[in-house]
Amino acid sequence: MAMAPRRRTLLKVIVLGDSGVGKTSLMNQYVNKKFSQQYKATIGADFLTKEVLIEDRLVTLQIWDTAGQERFQSLGVAFYRGADCCVLVYDVNAKRTFNTLGTWHDEFINQAGPSDPKQFPFILVGNKVDLDAGSRRVVPEKKAKDWCVSKGDIPYFETSAKDDYNVDPAFLCIAKLALEHEHDQDIYFNSVAEQGPKTEGQTSGCAC
Repeated sequence: MAMAPRRRTLLKVIVLGDSGVGKTSLMNQYVNKKFSQQYKATIGADFLTKEVLIEDRLVTLQIWDTAGQERFQSLGVAFYRGADCCVLVYDVNAKRTFNTLGTWHDEFINQAGPSDPKQFPFILVGNKVDLDAGSRRVVPEKKAKDWCVSKGDIPYFETSAKDDYNVDPAFLCIAKLALEHEHDQDIYFNSVAEQGPKTEGQTSGCAC
């Protein structure tokens, strides 16, 4: 018996990166269209929700902002579980925040335990491109894109939470990737039930 199509989908989005890269600012700009110059460190984790319509499907994004400070990272395990996708964020003006991306990526995979880590939806966001009209930038775009290729060719966006530059496209992309991944998994499990084991499918890019 075929299941009725789901009209509403909840996606759990995890936003990771070092403290001060602008994770909270990106979320607030995306959900509330607000930006604050005042910096307030996230304690533990917090989340915001936003509803978007993607291809006639109502999708509720539950976007989790986890603390970047090391002393709070142990709290992350419970928040990573059940995640549908992950946004990695660094500051293009701070090399240290780029150098730790591999650690955040690997920690997420280890803690969240996705069934197929190589196919799990990630995007990389290079934030704060507005600072001094880009003159303070230390991480070249090519270096970031090369890193994305090394992690399975994940999509890359450069953003400014302050100027609301590229924020919507980045979150829309990760939502589409998560829905695509969910659909691929549904197809995979249906095929397993009908035909037995199936070889791993190819990754498709983000059509955004």
